[in-house]
Amino acid sequence: MKRFKGFVKKEFYHIFRDKRSLFILFGMPIAQILLFGFAITNEINNVDIAILDYAKDAESEKIIQKIKASKYFNIENQIDNEKAIESEFKNGKIKAVLLFERDFAKKLENQKKATVQVITDATEPNVANTITNYTQSIIQNYQNQKNTTQEQSVSIVMQTRMLYNAELKSVFNFVPGVMTVILMLVSAMMTSISITREKELGTMEVLLVSPLKPFQVIIGKVFPYVFLSIINAVVIVSMGYFIFGMPMRGSLFLLAFESILFIITALSLGILISTVSNSQQTAMMLSLMGLMLPVIILSGFIFPISSMPLPMQIMSNIIPAKWFIIIVKSIMLKGVGISYIIKETLILTLMTLIFIGLSIKNYKTRLE
Repeated sequence: MKRFKGFVKKEFYHIFRDKRSLFILFGMPIAQILLFGFAITNEINNVDIAILDYAKDAESEKIIQKIKASKYFNIENQIDNEKAIESEFKNGKIKAVLLFERDFAKKLENQKKATVQVITDATEPNVANTITNYTQSIIQNYQNQKNTTQEQSVSIVMQTRMLYNAELKSVFNFVPGVMTVILMLVSAMMTSISITREKELGTMEVLLVSPLKPFQVIIGKVFPYVFLSIINAVVIVSMGYFIFGMPMRGSLFLLAFESILFIITALSLGILISTVSNSQQTAMMLSLMGLMLPVIILSGFIFPISSMPLPMQIMSNIIPAKWFIIIVKSIMLKGVGISYIIKETLILTLMTLIFIGLSIKNYKTRLE
């Protein structure tokens, strides 16, 4: 029994000495609970919307103030005409526009009926539907309050208009998301495991002392995954277009360029993971826990980022998948050009340079 106790004690010592094991044992569960607890919600909060108020009267102002006072919406700006609506949506600044018709108050007073139109960006069908329901609830509440104070009841008719996805097909949201997850999986995780396997078997040193230069070895290792990722991207886009009717309103060339940029970003992240991993198991754990969960939860693929707590919204900015999903939806559903997605493109480029720079630094440190 003494020997057994000594053996168990030794195992505990080994675990507590290994900081990576401690992080996996205690850090990952805490991180997952926080992610799932705060990020997974079907509600929306603090969604940015715009107001197009042709009436500019007391009644429309009261409804605007009521919407502003709710926790669901932030009034980002007030626009002057309907031509500006599509531009605002393409810039990705807002998710909905509330449009008040001319003579709104007069029509309520004289005809006892007036119209409010809700125009939503339906590239995220669930969010668009929820925005419509919340807006309808606020306007209905205002109408009921108004009818309690006067003899003749009034009716505020709410019209809805869904841009870019009028039928609210969920597949329009899932194709870009699945494409992002698969490209990240193939590019980052498989690359990190492939390079780490060579290190684990001791063959990486053999490759590095071969006539091939180090950068040629790395490029040779990652090139097959670039090729496989491009094939995956083509298959996913083709299936979305031909089987599910996913539109392609933008440039196919631009989509191909952005996809290759994201693949390179994911590959550079995979190389970075391989420089800090000594075994395939460590690389797998870092890839799955450190990449896959954040990609699914914090990228806006399934859950709206605007509804998350502020720290998680800030954290989502370092997830490459978030920016790629915005790019894919903007090109395929909105038909935008490079000028509308230049910010996202520059962010992915900067991330790639940072990952490559950190990989080179870690590699040199290990050599020393």
